[in-house]
Amino acid sequence: MAGPWPFHAGEMALILGIETSCDETAAALVTSSGEVASSVVASQDELHAPFGGVVPEIASRRHLELVAPVIEQALADAGATLSDVSAVAVTTWPGLIGALLVGVSAAKALAWARRLPLVPVNHLHGHVASLYLRPLDLEPPFTCLLASGGHTMLLDVRDRAGYRVLGTTLDDAAGEAFDKGARLLGLGYPGGREIDELAKQGDPAAYDFPVARVPGLDFSFSGLKTSLLYTVRDLPPQELEGRRADLAASYQHAIVRALVGRLEEAGGAQIAVVGGVAANSELRAALPGAAFAPLALCTDNAAMIASAGRFTAPVPYPDYLSLDARATAG
Repeated sequence: MAGPWPFHAGEMALILGIETSCDETAAALVTSSGEVASSVVASQDELHAPFGGVVPEIASRRHLELVAPVIEQALADAGATLSDVSAVAVTTWPGLIGALLVGVSAAKALAWARRLPLVPVNHLHGHVASLYLRPLDLEPPFTCLLASGGHTMLLDVRDRAGYRVLGTTLDDAAGEAFDKGARLLGLGYPGGREIDELAKQGDPAAYDFPVARVPGLDFSFSGLKTSLLYTVRDLPPQELEGRRADLAASYQHAIVRALVGRLEEAGGAQIAVVGGVAANSELRAALPGAAFAPLALCTDNAAMIASAGRFTAPVPYPDYLSLDARATAG
């Protein structure tokens, strides 16, 4: 177990988390002991659905409109005010730079106004830290699969302060492969949810889509996506309509097979899965013994950011005024 939370001595001290790395505007209040006092997520799915993916400029502008109301709602839901907050945690990397800057600017303003410490959080650490919230409160060590729209990684988690990367994707992330596959199949956005629902009506053995074998514990999904593209292209329109569910089921099965296979190769006495793809029903069924992030905490949210903030060094007032966001994890 990590050491005591550095911001306040009380068990019910509150940390305000803010998340705007992509297309969810989120705020949450989490106690020093890992209880979620409130969690508010404003989704932009409807705004980006016509484009089949996130448009960065649209996302940034919507964050500007939503960040203050979402923070106010999180405080109201927790029955708290800013006077009850002991620190502010915010995603500073990785993500869409324009979107990140909205959250970072809001966090700096709030922290500075209340003379609070600010905690810069790695979004990926946030996903892992969703496992540290109650009632799950998973204790390291464990091997973690982080699979989302922008990242697919295998992590060796030895303590709550961070992780060691064992493998990552060489091209598309698993969530990105779901979104691109959904577009090829004429489905809506977000693609992972659409494919998961349609796949329940199909035969996962109808098509034998390839699972890339690359060195080490890395992933590759570009070949799988290309295989689906060629298969869809070669089917007459009428036959495509009749085989859409089978295509979705087979494509999903190939993605899940790739993820589970790498987890098995990595080994470890305890397995955990986080990120948006962790909500996939077939992946959950394929790993019955794994610890999964709760469904409400799989996609981007601020509770996981506040959770990571409990195990990340804070920047004291007023040093964080020069803090900046960055798009990449490097």
